[in-house]
Amino acid sequence: MSPRHTAQQALKRAARQIRRTLISRPVQPNWTQLLSRDQAAWQRYREVARNGPKVLIATSTGGHRAVTPLESLLAVALTLRGANVHVLLCDKVLPACLQATSIEFWRQSTFVKHGPKALCDDCFDPGYSVFSALDLPLHRYGNLISAAEHQNALELAQTLPIEAIPGYRLEGLAVGEHALAGALRYFAKGRLQDERYGEAVLRRYLHASLLTVYAMQRLLDQHGFEAACFHHGIYVPQGLVGEVCRRRGVRVVNWNPAYRKQCFIFSHDDTYHHTLMTEPTSVWERIDWHTGLEQKMMDYLKSRWQGTNDWIWFHDRPNENVQAITAELGIDLSKPCIGLLTNVVWDAQLHYPANAFPSMIDWVIETIRYFERRPDLQLIIRAHPAEIRGWLPSRQPIVDEIRKVFPRLPTNVTVIPPESDISTYAIMSCCDSVLIYGTKTGVELTSMGIPVIVAGEAWIRNKGITMDARTAEEYFELLERLPLGHRLDQMTIQRARQYAYHFFFRRMIPVKAMQPTPGWPPYQVQINGLADLLPGHDPGLDIICEGILNGTDFIYKDEEIGNIEIFAAKA
Repeated sequence: MSPRHTAQQALKRAARQIRRTLISRPVQPNWTQLLSRDQAAWQRYREVARNGPKVLIATSTGGHRAVTPLESLLAVALTLRGANVHVLLCDKVLPACLQATSIEFWRQSTFVKHGPKALCDDCFDPGYSVFSALDLPLHRYGNLISAAEHQNALELAQTLPIEAIPGYRLEGLAVGEHALAGALRYFAKGRLQDERYGEAVLRRYLHASLLTVYAMQRLLDQHGFEAACFHHGIYVPQGLVGEVCRRRGVRVVNWNPAYRKQCFIFSHDDTYHHTLMTEPTSVWERIDWHTGLEQKMMDYLKSRWQGTNDWIWFHDRPNENVQAITAELGIDLSKPCIGLLTNVVWDAQLHYPANAFPSMIDWVIETIRYFERRPDLQLIIRAHPAEIRGWLPSRQPIVDEIRKVFPRLPTNVTVIPPESDISTYAIMSCCDSVLIYGTKTGVELTSMGIPVIVAGEAWIRNKGITMDARTAEEYFELLERLPLGHRLDQMTIQRARQYAYHFFFRRMIPVKAMQPTPGWPPYQVQINGLADLLPGHDPGLDIICEGILNGTDFIYKDEEIGNIEIFAAKA
């Protein structure tokens, strides 16, 4: 059996397992049960909050099992803090959305003909059940779009030239960019050109994007929301919700699950994919750094080799034996090794002006071509394990993209496939330096003292830690310096560790009520009653709610809060 066939079979098995997991568990939580002892108090809080600042929880995809638990929790917590919370759900009206993916529709013609209808009951009905139990104002997409707008959206989606869609803007809103990101996510690929139904699916996502814009414009005409909070911040419909809110002056808050257990990343104005690259360094440079924080940071980073403290990881038992790994790969450690880490091709395909190459694939191919001319160096490419182990397996493996251009790899280039159990950290620790595009692993490698060259949208960019290339010319100039022959200096390593601490312990905000569970989603709401969500009970939840209501930073000052909680526990 060929390696390619084996990879395809692994992809299908992973996809089937994910599908079974997604549909096997009900959407949580059951707020009627959770608030059974506090119904009278909950009614009083709702009555008081009717005169408070309006906040929109723009969930949209109510059946998203990793979204509804936290967003319904936020709806309750914000109400307890006096906010007039409204909820937005899609009521089966969008012709494409975040819930639809190619693993749901092995027959692509079914999606092209009917859209996500096969998923709509499993999305709207459970989501409606969760949120309606809270008795908060609940809006539906279908009630916000006129017949004329339905017709206009359909006609434009059908007639706009295909080449014009990615850059299409409606009243200045980047509708086409989010439509393309949504379609790429659907296919789990970085391009549509070789997909039989690529154009038809893209047009569906454009149609859905336009309807989302119309719905959001009408909703904001009717209600003066001060803030809107919702997951992702990209794709369809979430990316368009954000576009309209920003245009109307409504503060936007986006969030995603973080790596550490019980933690979430929140950001103002835009998805964290963008904001983490532009965050001022001043928010973490002034941390009162000491050996206790450094030890805590390094202990956590070491735990990431096995993922013991995370609820997002990709290997249960990684192979960390460097001698065995190099023997398996045929790597000669007497010659300089340069690592290269890919990210998942389709993920967060947005416009990043700082990228040195048009795409990650272009970067990988051009890098191999460069190393083909550098026999003095060994290039070790590690394909991201999430290509097959992530919740949405990639249908465009980087190994296949490399094979198209290099049927036979240069003798000094080695590719570790995504299914390999080789520890990324172990093999990268053997390298003189590492090249990255968009992976967050750069945060960890620099903390280990490993020099990193950044060619794309990695979050470690712009921190004064890595060698950042803004153009292809700058990138190749940096490669000409290889091998570097040394680790980072101590001052840079400390700076890297301070940022890593900020990233993993301050930007990742713990929420006590979100308890880890096996399977998907990896968490569920567990509270004893409203008291668990009131101000003062959970510092992380307080920081999140304060940020949503007043625009304060989503930074959990672990270096201060951790000491306070330890002192309180001892007392």
